[in-house]
Amino acid sequence: MLVQFTIKNVLSFKNETTLDMTAINAYKEHPCNLISYGTKENFLKVAAIYGANASGKSNLYLAMTCFQGIIMESLNNVTHQTRKAIQKYYVPFSFEAEEENSEFQIIEISGDYEYKYGFEYNAECIVTEWLYRKNIHTNRTATIFERTTDSVQFGASVRKECDVYKEQIPGETLALSFFNRLKLKTDIFRNVFSSIMTILAVPADFCNDTEILNDYLPQIIDREKKNLLDFLTAIDTGIKNISYDDSETEILFFTFHMGRDGNLYRLNLFSESEGTIKSILLFIYARMAILNDASIFVDELNIKLHPLLLKFIIDLFYEKDSMAQLIYTTHDTTLMDKKFFRRDQIWFVQKDEFGYSELSALSDFKVRSDASFEKDYLAGVYGGIPLLREFSVKEGR
Repeated sequence: MLVQFTIKNVLSFKNETTLDMTAINAYKEHPCNLISYGTKENFLKVAAIYGANASGKSNLYLAMTCFQGIIMESLNNVTHQTRKAIQKYYVPFSFEAEEENSEFQIIEISGDYEYKYGFEYNAECIVTEWLYRKNIHTNRTATIFERTTDSVQFGASVRKECDVYKEQIPGETLALSFFNRLKLKTDIFRNVFSSIMTILAVPADFCNDTEILNDYLPQIIDREKKNLLDFLTAIDTGIKNISYDDSETEILFFTFHMGRDGNLYRLNLFSESEGTIKSILLFIYARMAILNDASIFVDELNIKLHPLLLKFIIDLFYEKDSMAQLIYTTHDTTLMDKKFFRRDQIWFVQKDEFGYSELSALSDFKVRSDASFEKDYLAGVYGGIPLLREFSVKEGR
């Protein structure tokens, strides 16, 4: 479960920026929107990020993909013809003459532990890297390792097993990626690696990715057809049945609709609207997240979705015992309402005239629980809206 995600000098976020999924205890509204671990702190199931076009809100999603990309690829064998992962995913703030190091940090809870992991890097090397583990019940914190360009220091729990390898870690490779590949008795590195990589980062154009359908829809039809059809009925797609044919090299998917004559008529899935296809894909992603208590980060979730359907998707994450999380960027203000969200669930991204993006939370403002969030947002109270100037298009002479 995601607690915090922090970036610095990544894309349009020059200054240190943190998305915090920790709930504010003073807010008592919508307790069903929270995840509880039986500790003093609760955590948010859903966070909505608003911002104008080109404000940088999608860069939060892209930052997560860069973070995961470095972790996944930094140990891959490379040749002189292939860019290293740190080169590929080094995307510092563009509008300054001098390039500085970039930095990522994530805090996640897995099992009985909270892990704080991060690294600072540039296109040449890993500058610093760190991993700490805290028992969420006793609050005891232990250092797993701390790394600089010159050395790696291991904590007592892994020192004996890891010390022998510390001279073998390449300068451009993350220690987390390195030790995840080794067969060690400790499961710390595997747990942290797996926890980070199970965050589903979903792009805005994911409805074009038919491979997801090929990979997952057949087994959902085989094992969870009733749940899928109930979902498609609930969102009023008119689909009465769904099937697939994998007898050929290409998997074909079919939906069935009821005609006025009472008969079912077959339709190729890709003849359905993009909204329907996106809804099926969202069902797949949501089920993956909910069944695995995972976090999902969706860019521009509202595209091609009716506001009521958007609410329906969000409500899937509010199931009583679910520990899954949904983080999404959007323009749609329809759900920016105290009836649906707590004040700590709404975030804004604003970019200044020099290209610096800034992330702020609704809870950063003095907002009463009965305030009209949408009205105040559109009035510019919280920022994160386009600054429109007078403009006219005149017919040429």
